[in-house]
Amino acid sequence: MIDATGRPQSVLVLGGASEIAQAIVAGLVPGRCRTVVLAGRPSERLEAAAEAARSAGADVVETVAFDTTDLAGCPKAIDGVFDTYGDIDLVLAAAGALGDQTELEADPVAAGELITTNFTGLAAALLAAAGRMRAQGHGRLVVISSVAGDRARKANFIYGSTKSGLDAFAQGLGDSLVGTGVGVTIVRPGFVVGRMTEGMDPAPFSTDPSAVAQAVVKGIESGAEVVYAPPILRWVFAVMRQLPRAVWRRMPG
Repeated sequence: MIDATGRPQSVLVLGGASEIAQAIVAGLVPGRCRTVVLAGRPSERLEAAAEAARSAGADVVETVAFDTTDLAGCPKAIDGVFDTYGDIDLVLAAAGALGDQTELEADPVAAGELITTNFTGLAAALLAAAGRMRAQGHGRLVVISSVAGDRARKANFIYGSTKSGLDAFAQGLGDSLVGTGVGVTIVRPGFVVGRMTEGMDPAPFSTDPSAVAQAVVKGIESGAEVVYAPPILRWVFAVMRQLPRAVWRRMPG
């Protein structure tokens, strides 16, 4: 159970090979987090993430198969973890892909697959996790969204729309769980310099997985509903959302 300081003892990571997820796990394990379950597509990166969690000091570290494009399989994977490990204090939804806007516009099927990967599959998984946490009477769901979902730009509206959908879903899910002992934290990072953005020019107020993780761990401990990383982006996008559409569409890529 999450203790009085907001530190979870167990975590299930959806998208366990994610750089941000790995950094968050590294921030949780030195606290009281003893059980780490990394869910994702079997890969060397997933196994390396598991080894990193073990090296950080977690007592139990396991990997399980999880694919957000397998809609029927997503809830089953969640139930399997809860059935095996009992109560799970924290579920971190970090699976997702960026994609190339130009290629996605030219390939509607690929665009649909990205939407399933980033939103539809995670929504199914989060509903299953919320149900299990509601039954156990405690827990927290942490959803990695993006400032790209605050207001989609023409330069990345396909990716941005997936984050908009996931963000709105997480907000509604959080409202539906009030009073159950289960909370939802939505994380909205800016441009994160890392594997997913390799080769791209960093945007203003760029950050990195370690900095995002620090903000997330702090948000978990405080029970925050929304975390921006870096924090200044909360105020930047408070203004951005108010810009007239004619001005917004001229924003650079």
